[in-house]
Amino acid sequence: MIIKRCASDQAALSKWNVIAVRSTEDAPVGLTELRRSQNMRRMQTTTGLLSGRNGIVFGVANKRSIAWAIAQAWHEAGARLAFTYQGERLKENVEELVGTFGEGVPLYPCDVTRDEDIARVFENVARDFGRLDILLHSVAFAPREALEGRFLDTTREAFRIAHDVSAYSLVALARAAAPLMINGGSIIAMTYYGAVKVVPHYNVMGVAKAALEASVRYLAYDLGPQKIRVNAISAGPVNTLAARGIAGFTTILKHYEERTPLRRNIEPRELGLAGLFLASDMSSATTGQVLYVDCGYEIMGM
Repeated sequence: MIIKRCASDQAALSKWNVIAVRSTEDAPVGLTELRRSQNMRRMQTTTGLLSGRNGIVFGVANKRSIAWAIAQAWHEAGARLAFTYQGERLKENVEELVGTFGEGVPLYPCDVTRDEDIARVFENVARDFGRLDILLHSVAFAPREALEGRFLDTTREAFRIAHDVSAYSLVALARAAAPLMINGGSIIAMTYYGAVKVVPHYNVMGVAKAALEASVRYLAYDLGPQKIRVNAISAGPVNTLAARGIAGFTTILKHYEERTPLRRNIEPRELGLAGLFLASDMSSATTGQVLYVDCGYEIMGM
């Protein structure tokens, strides 16, 4: 059963709920309910971690987006956020979501393949916020036909598009954001296991994600003297708009559930907490890293 909060060293632990679990046999709820209650406690303990921080989020498409899960965690932790959207088709979705954070949340159009759009976004950030502390890059794209069949058949144009949108955009955003991170900051990108191992049908996106992960390391080196940290989260499969474009995605979900050490798939809230860790001072000495949030799948061999 769940034991009461630890009372020792109350001053040091004032921001944290410390619990002990004796055994699942005594637990009054199932594992799913237990995870929900743990998430509620985490929501309470993260309040204030990002108070006074300004952030911008690239990549929200709808309520299932990984970027939205991280944005919610940042908002709950006290960050003041701005958002971007790509194209009028997604504007209404993003407007509706950010409206739940209250009035006056900045929302800017941005096509990350256009330098003039990126420059305009950060001009607006400077006007609205004055400075920037955290940035989330959750942007990736490859033509649908490049995510089917053989990687060998990837066209030159599909290769170029995938790398421009999914990898180079991180470099472009970091370059534009750095002058506004006057007190240092944290830049976070989203990646996937297909960057380091072959995932059938991921194809050119896996190669683009490998370029993204290498970019994280080089950017971390360049921006370190400015106290700007650059990291990536490698997420397990999540049922997002982008993921549904990968052939056989439902099979991937089932495969992970059967083979991860935790015998389940990740929950969006868990990605939010990982994003909060990398955005906050809890990760002040962590840069150039890829953090796997995949229920342990990455450690498995056979």
